[in-house]
Amino acid sequence: MTSTPFRFGLQLVHPLAGTTWAETARRVEDAGFSTLFMPDHFEDQLAPVPALAAAAAVTSTLRVGSLVFGNDFRHPVVLAKEMATIDVLSGGRLELGIGAGWLRTDYDEAGMPYDRPGVRIERLAESLAIMKGLMSDGPFSFEGQHYSISELDGLPKPHAGVPPIVIGGGGKRMLTFAAQHADIVGITANLRTGEVGEDVIEDLSMGDRYDQKVAWVRDAAGDRDIELSSLTMAGWLVFTDDKATTAEGVAARVGVTTERILDTPAVLIGSPGEIADTLRA
Repeated sequence: MTSTPFRFGLQLVHPLAGTTWAETARRVEDAGFSTLFMPDHFEDQLAPVPALAAAAAVTSTLRVGSLVFGNDFRHPVVLAKEMATIDVLSGGRLELGIGAGWLRTDYDEAGMPYDRPGVRIERLAESLAIMKGLMSDGPFSFEGQHYSISELDGLPKPHAGVPPIVIGGGGKRMLTFAAQHADIVGITANLRTGEVGEDVIEDLSMGDRYDQKVAWVRDAAGDRDIELSSLTMAGWLVFTDDKATTAEGVAARVGVTTERILDTPAVLIGSPGEIADTLRA
C-alpha cells in the first residue's frame, strides 16, 4: 500500500436546505469535495441510482458514488448495468460502493429474510464477481450458490474499465474481504447486530480498535494498492476554539469518556488548523 493524498467526500440523503438537488450537487463540487456519496436504505432518502445520475449530469469534475449499495436489494446484473451507464454518462466519475447489507429494519420492513452475516457476505462475494465480470470485456458466465448467469455480455461497458470499488466493514472477515477485492476500503464500526446501539458507538470511539482494523486491512491487502477511507460520523466534525468542552459534550451525548472521543479518528474536533494538523499526523 502506498500513501495517497487526502480526498474528502460528502454523504447526503436530501438536497441541502433551501436548494434543489442539482444546486446541492454543484455546491458540493464548488466546495472542493472529491465525491458526493449516497447511502442505500428504505428510510426517508432519495433513491440513490437516479439521484447520483442527476448529480453527475449537472457537474463536471465531481465524482458520484454509493456508500454503500445493499447487495440484497438488487440483482447484480441489474446493478452492473445501472452503474456502467452512470459511469459512461458521467465520463468515468463513478465510485461503486457495495456492502452485504446490515440494517435489520430495511429487511424486516421490506419483508426480506435477514440471513446471518456469513450468508450475506457470501452473496456479496458472488455479486461482486459477477459485476466485475460483466464490466470487463466480452460475455461472462458465472455459476455460484446464490447467482447464476450464462454468456451474458454486460453492456454498456464502463468508461474505462471497472470503476473504483468501495467496500466498508468493521469486523475482521468483512475488512479482509474488502482489502482483497476493493479499491477503496472504508473503516467503520462492527455492525453485526443490525442496528446502531451503544456497542457501535463504543467500537467507533476506541482508537486501539481502529488501529486493529487498519492492521487487518494492511495484512490482507498485501501488495495491493488500495485507498483507506475513514467515516467521520455526522455531527462529530466540529469546528471550535474550545476543544475540551466540545469533546466533553460529544462524549456525554454518546455515552463514552472524553478521552475516547479525543482518541478516535471517527471524531474531529478543534479549529480548522488543529483538525488539519490531526489529519496530517
